[in-house]
Amino acid sequence: MKTIVTTAYRPNGKTDRMAAQAAEDLSIPFVLRKKRSIEKIHAEECADVLVAAKERLEFYPLGKTEPFFFHPNSAAFRTKRPIEEDPLVAVSKLEAGDVFFDCTLGMASDAIVAAYRVGSEGKVIGCESHPVLAYVIEQGLGRYEEMPHLHEAMKRIEVASKNSVELLKSLPDDSVDVVYMDPMFTEEITEASNFTPLRGTADEGQLSGEWVKEAVRAARKSVVLKAHFRSADFEKYGFARRVRPNTKFHYGLIDCRTP
Repeated sequence: MKTIVTTAYRPNGKTDRMAAQAAEDLSIPFVLRKKRSIEKIHAEECADVLVAAKERLEFYPLGKTEPFFFHPNSAAFRTKRPIEEDPLVAVSKLEAGDVFFDCTLGMASDAIVAAYRVGSEGKVIGCESHPVLAYVIEQGLGRYEEMPHLHEAMKRIEVASKNSVELLKSLPDDSVDVVYMDPMFTEEITEASNFTPLRGTADEGQLSGEWVKEAVRAARKSVVLKAHFRSADFEKYGFARRVRPNTKFHYGLIDCRTP
């Protein structure tokens, strides 16, 4: 799908510069806004639209009226609690100094929590195969001005605009500590509205044996799966399910240190 970039409805110098930079970075056309609505731009350009708004980048897939944009979401409150008690940190046994490989970056909430946990001596890599979504997240991580306690963690995340399975294949054996995968749920969770604008746009590829095999090969400590509580992927691919009562998703673990 073609993507164009434009400015806010009432542009200024800042939005002009943001739009020009995005057009250059992504090698996509810059189109003047001319006070058109997103719906009108969609109709006239037949393209997805990236908007350089006043404070952030907003992405409007063709036919969608609600934008996708970066926000720390659950990481905001998860990092205010004892970090070692966070469900992802606890199940993965993630520690300071570890390397965390997030196969499914999404809104980057889990990657932020991981970066907060591993600290400045650790490393977090997050994969997003859609180049525009990856760009929106990468720019958001670097520019977000609220929640000062997360600034350093967000800026440490390395965003890779690549297919996660292909990137895993390029990694040496035992080269990261934890590999994490959170494929888009086959059963949509209605409360998870952040991805509503991306249905049909983001990569909705489901788990595969090849994906799990490469994750296990690359991980020193563990491979963690997050999936809907009704998912059969835990048992199908050999994950030990960690039941979370009264929640709509569970974690699964493959302990790579087990002989």
